[in-house]
Amino acid sequence: MVADHRAQVDDLIAGYRRSREQLGAVQRALVTIQETVTSDDGLVTVTVSSSGTLLSLDIAESAYRALRPPELAAVIIRTTALATARVTRRSSEVLAPVLPRDTDPEALLRGTADLSAAEMTPPPPAEPDETFENKTWMRSGSARDA
Repeated sequence: MVADHRAQVDDLIAGYRRSREQLGAVQRALVTIQETVTSDDGLVTVTVSSSGTLLSLDIAESAYRALRPPELAAVIIRTTALATARVTRRSSEVLAPVLPRDTDPEALLRGTADLSAAEMTPPPPAEPDETFENKTWMRSGSARDA
């Protein structure tokens, strides 16, 4: 009887150690993932980490002559979004084998894996509080300002 329990405990500990090693391997793989993307016009190159952090941003000198600031900003945003989508896809491929069968790794990485659409919808903006910026509480002369 004691031997049976001992064997079960040993199996549980071995399983825990395997899971922990697998988790460590996944984490090590995730932190190495980066994506570098260059815009179609070649003016902007970005590198994004697996956590979505912008690691580098290179802007060609000619970009300042070819694009107005709002256009350049849009190119930077589009290029960064593409790099982020690629890094998320690669990260989800690394993460998928250790997740339960019906778990969407990309949703998990976005932080939305177990949220319903209603829970992800932002609440409507609050009604503004009454403001007193155009009123004075001090009397001017004999009449009170409103």
